[in-house]
Amino acid sequence: MHVCLMVAITVDGKIARASDHYPDWTGKADKQLYVEITKKAGVMIMGSTTFDIIGRVLPGRKTIVMTRNPDRRSDRDDLVYTQSPPEQIISDLAAQGFEEAVVVGGAKINQLFAGKGLIDELILTLSPYAFGSGLSIFSDTVDLKLSLKKFWKIDENTLCIRYRVLH
Repeated sequence: MHVCLMVAITVDGKIARASDHYPDWTGKADKQLYVEITKKAGVMIMGSTTFDIIGRVLPGRKTIVMTRNPDRRSDRDDLVYTQSPPEQIISDLAAQGFEEAVVVGGAKINQLFAGKGLIDELILTLSPYAFGSGLSIFSDTVDLKLSLKKFWKIDENTLCIRYRVLH
């Protein structure tokens, strides 16, 4: 199972001003790339705060929402709430036939997957903003060694940078 971590960041490395900050600053090209990558994978994994900010299931892919709230449940095939650890989520998805998953935040979820060594690729979109303070990609210390795969402009002011995680 190939696991990508995909995040939009500011030039000062922030993913949001605060945990409830809607990502309307990332731009149209970033959103198009997000749709392309997550639909190709077929499944995306996020925390409940990120899901609540998005506010709905995005079409054409399965959404796994990690939550500590046992009352959150879904009867939809494309929406799963889980209290399972990252390793179990990846194992379950592989058993369902998925070959790729995209972790899409927030910082705590990114931290959980990175801390367990489950991230194979990091996809960053670097947006032309600086917040000065806010949330970083990870909620705590990580030790990821990366190898640049490629980078390109996705619009006039935004870069996409893809790294392979060296295990």
